[in-house]
Amino acid sequence: MTDFDLPEEFDEEHIISKTSIKRDMHELQALGKRLTELKPNQLNKVPLSETLRKAVEESKRITKREATRRHMQYIGKLMRDEDAEAIQNAVDLFDASSKAFAQALHALERWRDRLIEGGNDCLSEYFDDHPNADIQHLRQLVRNAKKDVKNEKNTGSSKKLFKYLRSIDDMDTEVNI
Repeated sequence: MTDFDLPEEFDEEHIISKTSIKRDMHELQALGKRLTELKPNQLNKVPLSETLRKAVEESKRITKREATRRHMQYIGKLMRDEDAEAIQNAVDLFDASSKAFAQALHALERWRDRLIEGGNDCLSEYFDDHPNADIQHLRQLVRNAKKDVKNEKNTGSSKKLFKYLRSIDDMDTEVNI
C-alpha cells in the first residue's frame, strides 16, 4: 500500500471536514454566548450540567475583553459534552423572535379562548393537564372573561387570564426540568 492508497474499509460518506468541525464549534460557542445573556431564572429552566452552569454564571463576573473571549471558548468546549439540541430548544423558548416562542404563545392563546368559550369540560381538561393550577382562581378569571365577552366590554380579564395561564405554564416547565 502506498501513501496515496486508502484502506478498503475507508468510508467516504462519513468524512467530516475540518471546516464543518470548526463551524460546529463556533455554533456551540454562539449558543454558549446566548446562555450567558439569559436571566438567572431563565437559566434555571435550561438543562445544563453543573460544570457548564458554573462556567456560565462565572462569565458574568469577567469584564476584560481577552478574558471574556477565552472564557467563551471554554464554554464552547464544555458545550461539546452537552445535549446542544435540548439546550437550543430551551433557549429558543426565551427568544421572542424564535418559532418555538411563538408556538408556545399560540398554544396559550388557544387555551384561553377554549376556556372562555367552553364549559366545565374545558376547565377539567385543563386541570388534568396542569395539576398545579389554582382551581378557584382560574374559575374566577374565566368567569370574568366570559362576562366581558357577554357584555362586549374590555376590562382586561382576558389578559389577566392569559397571564395566569402563562405563569402556570412557566411553573410546569420548572417542575419538568
